[in-house]
Amino acid sequence: MGSTFGTIFRVSTFGESHGVAIGGIIDGVPSNVPIDIEAIQLELDRRKPGQSEIVTQRKESDRVQILSGIFEGKTTGTAIGFLIPNTDQKSKDYDHIKDVFRPSHADYTYSKKYGNRDYRGGGRSSARETACRVVAGAIAKQILEREGISIVAYVDQVGSIKLTGPIDHNEINSNVVRCPNKKDAEQMIELIQEVRKKGDTIGGSIVCQINQVPAGLGEPVFDRLHADLGKAMLSINAVKGFEYGSGFSCVEMKGSEHNDIFNTDGSTKTNHSGGIQGGISNGMPINMRIAFKPVATIIQEQQSISTSNQQVPMEGKGRHDPCVVPRAVPIVESMAAITILDFFLRNKAR
Repeated sequence: MGSTFGTIFRVSTFGESHGVAIGGIIDGVPSNVPIDIEAIQLELDRRKPGQSEIVTQRKESDRVQILSGIFEGKTTGTAIGFLIPNTDQKSKDYDHIKDVFRPSHADYTYSKKYGNRDYRGGGRSSARETACRVVAGAIAKQILEREGISIVAYVDQVGSIKLTGPIDHNEINSNVVRCPNKKDAEQMIELIQEVRKKGDTIGGSIVCQINQVPAGLGEPVFDRLHADLGKAMLSINAVKGFEYGSGFSCVEMKGSEHNDIFNTDGSTKTNHSGGIQGGISNGMPINMRIAFKPVATIIQEQQSISTSNQQVPMEGKGRHDPCVVPRAVPIVESMAAITILDFFLRNKAR
């Protein structure tokens, strides 16, 4: 339960942060689609830990092993199975929390739900699992690209520092924070480094745009496209907010300001709708913004409770991200790709 996402293009993942490996099964992949394995690896490299000085220093190569479903460079139409070995576990870093619940983590809730928990790095609740989503997302992106659909995401805010300069998509992967403006990126990096030195963490947000989505994707009433995109984004670790189109700013607008007026070709002069109307894509770019909280593990002493409900002091140890958004960019793109491809295939099956 809870480890599968999608209706036709279905992704199931397994594994824990400090287990032997993580992995997944992807069902519903069309046959005879060329798949570039190196392109999948490049996406994983964008997410992997230890890639820069502003992320966790856990060293994982995250080399994906394709077990089935791809033969001689093409999909067979059967389930794609894959595995990513865990090679740099340091489970002893978590011995001190075996009998303690970390504030704002899933320790307490997992314990209450299951009566048992893997305390090593959070076990199944760890963001380590998102590497599996990136594998599935990389495959989905390659299929979507053949249909002319492209997805780009970038960091637009870290703490109080917002993207203010001109947007250059070529700049996104040229800096470690993945902000599309070099000057703003430098300020974000400086803030993350400053926060890290204090043993603290900081939040941020990511913008994602999906281009060339054909009109007609989405299902009334409960399977609205934006509802499933919201579910996809909110399923990512540390996500606390999701908006699309005008988002929360729409509360300050009048209908005469917010309505997207049509052009004669069916496109609209503005895009406050964010590419989705009535839960169905309208052919305009789909725009989303996703908010991430500060990482819960901080290298500072805090008061918490033990498994026997006693007040105890605790302090985070081990290797943790001071800010998740730089590594979350490919995860956001992947969940967007998985969702859009699923709706694309559902539409073809009508």
